[in-house]
Amino acid sequence: MLGKAKINLAQRSLIRIFDSVLNTHARQSPNKFGTALAYPYFCITQTVFMSDDQLKHRTAKGLIWGGIGNGTMQILNLLFGIFLARLLSPADYGTIGALTIFSATAGIFSESGFTLAIVNKKRITDNDYNAVFWFNVCASAVLYLILFFLATPIAHFYRMPEMIPLSRFLFLGFMFGGLATTPTAYFFRNLKVKERSQIQIAAILISGTAGVICAFYGWGYWGLALQTVLYSGTNALLLWLRCPWRPSLSFDFTALKSMLPFSTKQLLTSLFTHINNNFFSVLLGRFYGMQQTGYFTQGNKWTTMGYSTLVGMINSVGQPVFRETIDDTERLRRVFHKMLRFTAFVSFPAMLGLGIISRELIVITITDKWINAVPVMHILCVWGAFMPIGVLYGNLFNSLGRPNIYMWNTITLGAIQLVSLLVSYRFGLNVMLIAYTTINILWLLVWQYFARKHIGVTLWSVIKDIAPYAVIAAAIMGIAVMVTASIESPVVSMVIKIAFAASFYILVLWRLNSVVFNECINFLLKRKK
Repeated sequence: MLGKAKINLAQRSLIRIFDSVLNTHARQSPNKFGTALAYPYFCITQTVFMSDDQLKHRTAKGLIWGGIGNGTMQILNLLFGIFLARLLSPADYGTIGALTIFSATAGIFSESGFTLAIVNKKRITDNDYNAVFWFNVCASAVLYLILFFLATPIAHFYRMPEMIPLSRFLFLGFMFGGLATTPTAYFFRNLKVKERSQIQIAAILISGTAGVICAFYGWGYWGLALQTVLYSGTNALLLWLRCPWRPSLSFDFTALKSMLPFSTKQLLTSLFTHINNNFFSVLLGRFYGMQQTGYFTQGNKWTTMGYSTLVGMINSVGQPVFRETIDDTERLRRVFHKMLRFTAFVSFPAMLGLGIISRELIVITITDKWINAVPVMHILCVWGAFMPIGVLYGNLFNSLGRPNIYMWNTITLGAIQLVSLLVSYRFGLNVMLIAYTTINILWLLVWQYFARKHIGVTLWSVIKDIAPYAVIAAAIMGIAVMVTASIESPVVSMVIKIAFAASFYILVLWRLNSVVFNECINFLLKRKK
């Protein structure tokens, strides 16, 4: 016991020293978009973990840098996306979107879940890194050759011969991604969140600038393809320049055996997730044409940017925080409920708010040529409000050491989604999206069933955590739409909607004495002092 106490004391001392350096750097160059959400999210763990400084520090570090990184990347993607959408046509976006499922699927197979397998392995050696590196290199090369020759039948499927050279160039992106798997795992395992964020931001700046220049000079969809490939290549290059580990020519693939049980589950989960997320583009490109696919791609892109920052923050701290409390079921339940309430507190007003200003946002930023993307955003924003809750459940089961629950839930959901899309596509895009959103929301009940089974979280307690914020946000957004119904100017309408919805949401929560709201305000005031 004495030795353990000394170790804990040493760990806490090192964490305090590291946090001092971290906080100094954060004050010198803060990103307001990321930290504005990271700080309040940290406060929800504060009341639960007051006796555990180490856990609080880990949570704060992950949230701050996760918020900074994700927030900055979303802002950059937004800015470059506005320029590109103004310069390119819906058909250009649709052409690239139709090919995404092939490159994404190949990228999943080349990575094969080994990134998280390395992160979750208790002891890691150079042989493990080396084996994963050479496996990724070989798998990426083989998969690229396969897709290189499949480029012709893919182009025939879409009835677009010009897709042959385009796809062969675009597929280089997942090859570069395969080369980056091992350094990515190294940074992730060693908690190099700041360095990883800096690399991603640099890659976005370089690739986004190149894409905008190409689009400006009339390259069309080739500008988007160059942006994609250049991002993957730049990201891989910078990772290797910053990573201290280097591969050797002597390797042993038997080192992969110990990681296969975990990596296989991650591979299947990622595979079904990507197929599920990108199957819309395949169906739309085949049956409705590239222009309709472009509208979906643009609407989905804006919606994804809306919830990505919150999801990134949950992923950065959810699983580690849950893992720290798995030996105390009662404490784990309290942590889960705290995170669930904060997630609902932020996600419902953010995503429903994005939905009510989608028309104004599209017209102001990327012009009314994209107006048909607005109904897509309306529907997907509803699912986007619930999506972070599903992510929270996934983090819970992975932290409990039950990746099989996460895997089979994801696979089953993906299979049901594919069937529903194949049945509903003949009724049009909006019907497909409504079916997709409805199934995803109802599937939260399945996640809840397993949460009750393993940690005793009841459905009624979850409803009490979520419903107040969902009802209040929906009511306020509805009133904001009615208030601005007669306003013709999109700029004025958007400003009034945002000001009205934000102020009334805050006012209502203040009058109701919301615990989460009060904790966030108190924590921000303390940080300011």
